[in-house]
Amino acid sequence: MKENKLDLVHTYMQREIAAMQLIESQINDVQYCSVIDKIMHLTGRLVFMGVGKTGHIGVKLAATFASLGTPAIFVHATEAMHGDMGMITSEDLVILISNSGETKETLAPLPSLKRIGAATVAFTGQDDSHLAQACESVLTIPVTHEADDLGLAPTSSSTAALMVGDALACTISRLKGFTASDFALYHPGGALGQKLLKQGSLE
Repeated sequence: MKENKLDLVHTYMQREIAAMQLIESQINDVQYCSVIDKIMHLTGRLVFMGVGKTGHIGVKLAATFASLGTPAIFVHATEAMHGDMGMITSEDLVILISNSGETKETLAPLPSLKRIGAATVAFTGQDDSHLAQACESVLTIPVTHEADDLGLAPTSSSTAALMVGDALACTISRLKGFTASDFALYHPGGALGQKLLKQGSLE
């Protein structure tokens, strides 16, 4: 029997939606408040670190935080081991993203980060993982199953990390009193920039 294409699309969307709803329902208040406070009192930059799909998520989250008023960069975990560690200072907070918490490339920079004196936060689905144990703070992002039929492709887990990061960025922005004028200053280009310019946000 031929499968309906749109039914399949709905199925995979619903799997990701269900995963996000589960995470939202299981928020650890202590974990989240601790990380929010660390970012709010940060004197350096927020640094995202990861490899593979989580690396792509880290790039996006760094850009989102920066556009919402929190200076942020992405450092690829592998490149960090080959000189890019020099981008990080003792004033920075490094968020390392790994669903399993056992990704060797993501674990490798930890000793150097400790020597530098940068604070560390783990974004991981496993609070008993090596990454969770090695970092000063943990945000547990539990994903029981990926969206694909094999349960292997980073789908729900990468979306979950993105959702959590976006929620934190918006929360920090709100707490800082970030305004449309501030946004226009950092985002003068594109349709959003043009809209804000017409509204006089840069005047």
